[in-house]
Amino acid sequence: MSLRTTAAGRLLPSILLVAVAAACAQSQQQGGAAEVIVGGALVAGDGSLMSKKSHGSTEQAPQSHLRWGAKWRTADTICTHNRHYAESSGYWLSTNFLQEQSGRETVFHDAVTGLALFVAPKGRTFEEFEKESRRHGWPSFRDEEVVWGNVRVLRDGEVVSTAGTHLGHNLADGRGNRYCINLVCVAGNTLPLPAGSDQA
Repeated sequence: MSLRTTAAGRLLPSILLVAVAAACAQSQQQGGAAEVIVGGALVAGDGSLMSKKSHGSTEQAPQSHLRWGAKWRTADTICTHNRHYAESSGYWLSTNFLQEQSGRETVFHDAVTGLALFVAPKGRTFEEFEKESRRHGWPSFRDEEVVWGNVRVLRDGEVVSTAGTHLGHNLADGRGNRYCINLVCVAGNTLPLPAGSDQA
């Protein structure tokens, strides 16, 4: 059994980390009723997360109606059938994101599964988040804004969801890790409870 160090410096068995991640994923699949745990140290992932599945690197296609007017075809191309390319620089500015979210803390969800992936801004103002994102051309997140139960960073810097959705890349700078993320891949909706579920 391997051990991992938490942001607080305590060691946790890897099996416990897997259980925590699974519980977080389950709560999100059940409509996100539980509190989302955000922030902490980068969590590395294995390349097998991106192995071929039923729909490219994921088990299913992106959701048919994405938030902020993000385009399904772009999501399908970039998020599930791609490891290296990105939506066009500034694409996020062509969506309704700023009109709908400006000044508000936002939960960004996987375009395929609906799992929470990022919550921003955290530890900075919305204006600072927007300014950094505009400067780089894509929404840019920091460690304290990542839902690590559902996000992994691969050895080459690729940022992916635990379901195999390609999200973007870690382009670290003088302030630390900076996750340069395709808005279309985090424009998903939380999924409703399955029909007949008795879970609140």
